[in-house]
Amino acid sequence: MKPGIHPAYGPVVFRDKAADFAFLTRSTLTSDRTVEWEDGNTYPVVDVEISSASHPFYTGTARVLDTAGRVERFERRYGRGEAR
Repeated sequence: MKPGIHPAYGPVVFRDKAADFAFLTRSTLTSDRTVEWEDGNTYPVVDVEISSASHPFYTGTARVLDTAGRVERFERRYGRGEAR
């Protein structure tokens, strides 16, 4: 890689305030705010609105649509395999 043209890649804490969940990873994102992590080091922190801890799909609170009722309504309305 050419020196001086790539953003700095280092440890960053991503924090989901809605779920009170945070994780440490590496990223090119930076922030002026910092947080002291569990290992005693201070890292930049980036607040996110949603993560796997608060997303309905991952938490099991996602709603499932009644697709069977929709298919039956379609078949009643237009018939099943009738030649017209």
